[in-house]
Amino acid sequence: MATVSEKNNDGESPTIRVSIIDDDPMICQAMSLILNDYSHGRITVVSTSLDGSSCVERARKEHPDVVLMDIAMPGTDGIEATRQLRSLSPAPHVLILTSLSPSGTVERAVEAGAEGFVSKTDAPDEILQRIIAVCKGAPQFNIASQKQLISDLNASRPHYRHDEARDLLNMLPEREREAVLLAAEGYTNAEIASRMFISERTAKAHLSSAADKLNMGRVQMARLVERADLPSRL
Repeated sequence: MATVSEKNNDGESPTIRVSIIDDDPMICQAMSLILNDYSHGRITVVSTSLDGSSCVERARKEHPDVVLMDIAMPGTDGIEATRQLRSLSPAPHVLILTSLSPSGTVERAVEAGAEGFVSKTDAPDEILQRIIAVCKGAPQFNIASQKQLISDLNASRPHYRHDEARDLLNMLPEREREAVLLAAEGYTNAEIASRMFISERTAKAHLSSAADKLNMGRVQMARLVERADLPSRL
């Protein structure tokens, strides 16, 4: 992780080195003015870049403490650039510089290693405080990013539970899995045995073995099959 090593103008506290990445030159210029003029020497902008690939190359040489990263850029986007930056040694902190609109933006950025979000419309003092705080190890998620992250997690939860249920069922041996699926459809042990061309005792053994592996009762296994939402059996 990047360390802050320079001194600011009053010699009392370290100067935070920041790089700004945005494909809009006006945004880069505006953010540079805000950080240089409002920080009173606490922050200095070491470079600006208009695309993700060049910012990674510059970071290898400049070692910024914090990178403000736009997401929607041609070529290497902000998510991939963040992932590459966080793999450097030392790795800079990355704050996503965005207006937050595409679904999944926050979740993908966090997975790539971003430690927070800065809105392009935030007040200068708020932007400065987020940069300073992230260098102290405090994740920086404004209200908009928190709401979007919660929304994204809630949206992905049904898919996660669906996949988790299928994985658990696929863990079972084929015949045990078949018995569990039939039981979930409401068939009795005798009816399961008839459909599988096995004895009722074997059908019961399959269900018992599956229940032990899954640590579930018959009703719980039926709910598991329901969550898996498997294609209808012919």
